[in-house]
Amino acid sequence: MNLKQKLNTNSNTIGSWITIPNNSIVEIMSVGSFDWLAIDMEHSSITNDQCQNLILAIESKKICPLVRVASNSSDKIKTAMDSGAHGIIVPMINSAKDAKRAVDYAKYAPLGKRGVGLSRAQNYGFEFDKYKLWQENESIIIAQIEHIEAIKNIEEIIFTQGIDGIIIGPYDLSASLGDAGNFNNNEFKNAIKKIETTCKINSFPIGYHVIEPNINEVKTKMKEGYSFIGFSIDFLFLGHKIKEQFKIY
Repeated sequence: MNLKQKLNTNSNTIGSWITIPNNSIVEIMSVGSFDWLAIDMEHSSITNDQCQNLILAIESKKICPLVRVASNSSDKIKTAMDSGAHGIIVPMINSAKDAKRAVDYAKYAPLGKRGVGLSRAQNYGFEFDKYKLWQENESIIIAQIEHIEAIKNIEEIIFTQGIDGIIIGPYDLSASLGDAGNFNNNEFKNAIKKIETTCKINSFPIGYHVIEPNINEVKTKMKEGYSFIGFSIDFLFLGHKIKEQFKIY
């Protein structure tokens, strides 16, 4: 079962974030049982060339390569998809209009308005028809919910045709409430509850970024109904292990 099928059936998936632009990081991360790895183009210095190389490395490990684009813009999304990403995670989706724009930029007509070109994704023109069918039926679009405006519009966002799931960005969501990083804030808790309730009622895949490299937190989120879990970040896995070892030094 591929990632699209798992999303469609609300099956649990675990992924993580790649921010260090080196294929060795992908190879090391692949020892985990990840369903997907997302190359973070929003909060890293990864270039387009490096992104394409990382996509290749992730694919070679039979893991689904996603790209979190820097913004909801045609050039960022088109470049990621043409590089061979199997899907995108799009930040700051705050309305149905934002969601539709992401779909437009990722999908060819008739569902979207993405510009058509020949690059790695289309095997440089040799498999365009195959890719055209694939992107229509199997490419993935995840809306990142990370602002209080998105909470007000959550129902219309998840009903947007072409959106396959959502993932909560807890830090930005808390920041939009004026209390960055405070996940015990009552407004934050209420916002999370509204997202959870809306998605559960509509059997819509809901995701969460578990920041700390603690698998017990992942298990907790799954018990709470989350099925698309972002499990920490490459540099946090590394940094936490180093700190753990020095505690006994």
